[in-house]
Amino acid sequence: MSESSGRVADATGNWVDGYAPPFSRPYLRLARLDRPIGSWLLLIPCWWSVGLAGMREDHFPNAWHIVLFFVGAFAMRGAGCTWNDLVDRDLDGLVERTRSRPIPSKQVTIAQATAFMLAQALVGLLVLIQFNRFTVVTGLASLIVVVIYPFMKRITYWPQIFLGLAFSWGALMGWPAEFARLDWPALVLYAGSICWVIGYDTIYAHQDREDDLLIGIKSTALLFGERTPSMLAVFYAFAVVLIATAGFMARGGVVFALGVIAFAGHLTWQVTRLDIDDPAYCLRLFKSNRDAGLILSGAMLIDAAV
Repeated sequence: MSESSGRVADATGNWVDGYAPPFSRPYLRLARLDRPIGSWLLLIPCWWSVGLAGMREDHFPNAWHIVLFFVGAFAMRGAGCTWNDLVDRDLDGLVERTRSRPIPSKQVTIAQATAFMLAQALVGLLVLIQFNRFTVVTGLASLIVVVIYPFMKRITYWPQIFLGLAFSWGALMGWPAEFARLDWPALVLYAGSICWVIGYDTIYAHQDREDDLLIGIKSTALLFGERTPSMLAVFYAFAVVLIATAGFMARGGVVFALGVIAFAGHLTWQVTRLDIDDPAYCLRLFKSNRDAGLILSGAMLIDAAV
């Protein structure tokens, strides 16, 4: 098998391909460190929640919490992706974009992938126990959603909802890390983040629309079809309204308001530029959500500080 055979179609030419030791590449690909966009999208709701708590307290959030969430998001995204690949190993072998992943391409065994998943989960646990007890319990509860998510695409056209539940869980973490409880601002932020995830993952799913249709995998991309831009506008609108509501409930000020406007503008740009028949551009729009999320994160942190 050639050195490049483990490259996934949307992850070529990255640091893993060019610089990582060959023995480590299958594991780095399992953890998606060749495609860190998903880790950023998992991290951003955590930072939103930290910023939300900071705005409520009128001071810059705990910097240590910001670092812990960064490490935890990358570790748990890697563990989650490894679990997803274990569950989907047969399906991945049928899809052009994913058949070169480490498990279906036989670069790692099931046992090796399982051990690697547990190692990443252990890192996540070590990060989690740095927080208060309420936050630890809240974080452990997320595992229920993480475990069931890979199976949802087999039974419902709405697997993006379950991805939203999982990828938005960080919105429930930063607030209790500060207050040791959950309040309405964090819950409303969580709802807004779920709408955001449904939107951007629908864009992502359009890359695999034809393959998914052939092998019987369901998604909102298939459900919405040509109505995707209008449905995307609905979910993004709910995301903006709910996130703005959460921020103002937490006493967000002018800087936060400007951040929400910029965030809304970015999402509007995505809707207007979407071409569901251009997989490469769908991937570009999907990845741009990192920038949209970081703009809002920065506004929340600055608002808390000033």
